[in-house]
Amino acid sequence: MRAATTRTATPPDTAREPTGSGHAACHHGEILQGVFRDERGLPVHGLVTLPVHGRASTARFTHRPGSPPDAVTVTPAGRTKARTAAVLAVRECAARHGQPPCGGELTLTGDLPLGLGMGSSTSDVIATVRAVADSWGALLPPDTIALLAVRAEGASDPLMHGARPLLFAQREGRVLETLGAALPPAVVVGCTVGGGEPVDTLSLAVSVRDEDLAAYEHLRRMLRRAVAEADTALLGRVSTASARLRQRTLRHREFPTLTGIADRTGAAGVQIAHSGNVAGLLFDPRNPGLERRLRHCAQALDREGLTPTRTFTTFATRPERGVVPWTNTSRKPSAART
Repeated sequence: MRAATTRTATPPDTAREPTGSGHAACHHGEILQGVFRDERGLPVHGLVTLPVHGRASTARFTHRPGSPPDAVTVTPAGRTKARTAAVLAVRECAARHGQPPCGGELTLTGDLPLGLGMGSSTSDVIATVRAVADSWGALLPPDTIALLAVRAEGASDPLMHGARPLLFAQREGRVLETLGAALPPAVVVGCTVGGGEPVDTLSLAVSVRDEDLAAYEHLRRMLRRAVAEADTALLGRVSTASARLRQRTLRHREFPTLTGIADRTGAAGVQIAHSGNVAGLLFDPRNPGLERRLRHCAQALDREGLTPTRTFTTFATRPERGVVPWTNTSRKPSAART
C-alpha cells in the first residue's frame, strides 16, 4: 500500500494550505502471534496478520502553516491515536524538509468496525501518516511509517507493508522475517466471539514459558513451509495451534464450538484475533464441495449464535480455477469479492 499520490519531495508552499490524502487496509486478526527469536536470538513479541482486501481507512490532512505543531483537529472526534500520528508525521516531514512543523485538520473516513481486532486504529494511523506526508509532497518508507505507528499506538500491525505475510514485532515496529509473497489460498468465513466487545490489547497479561517459545518457533517454521508450498491445510494447522495457545489469555468460551464446526465442515483450521474478537474458519478453495462446505459452516455458526460477518479470500486478484468469488457479507456467490 502507498499514498494516493507520489509527488516529488519538495517543501510545501507556505502561501497556501496543502492537503494530502492517504489510504490503508485492515486485517482479520492473526494467523500466528506469540514470542519468537529475533536475529540476535532474543525473544521478541511478534505476529502474522490475515489481510482483508477491500475494507480500508482513508485520511485527508490539511496543514496550517504558522500554527502550533500540536494544533491538530481530527474528525470524527475521539481518534486520539490518529491525531498523535498526525503530529508525529508532521514533525518527521518538517524535519526532512528543514521547515518548521505546524498543525492542521485531519478527517478520517472508512468502513472499518472499531475495537474488534481488525486493525482499525492501525489503519487510521497509517492512512493519517500517508496523508500528512502527501500534503508535504513526500512518500515515507514503510519502516518509517511503522516506527511512527508504534510511537502513536504503543503497538502496531504490519499493514504499512502491504499484504505480504510478515512476522512483525508489533511493539517495536520492525519486520522479523518475510515469509514469502502471499499466504496460501484460503476462503475465510468470519464471525465475532465474546459478544463482539472490544479488547484492550496492551492490558492483556501474557505469560510465556520456555516451552511456549519452542512451540512458537516450531509454528514459525511450519508457517514458513506453508507459504513456500501454498499449503492451506498446514496454514490452518498453524492458525489453530496459535489460537489454542492464546486461549490461556483470551479464554474465549466459543473456541471449542469453532473447532468443532471446523472439524465437521472440513475447514483447514480456525483463526482468531489474538487481541480482539473476530474469528474465522479457513477453507481450501481447491478442495471439492467448497460452496457446500461454506454453506454448512454458515448454518452451523448461526445455530450456535455466532452469526457470520463476512466471507473473504486470502487472494486479492485472481482466484484459483473453479473457485467461486464471494463478497465480504453475502453467503451466496457474487461477481465481486473482497
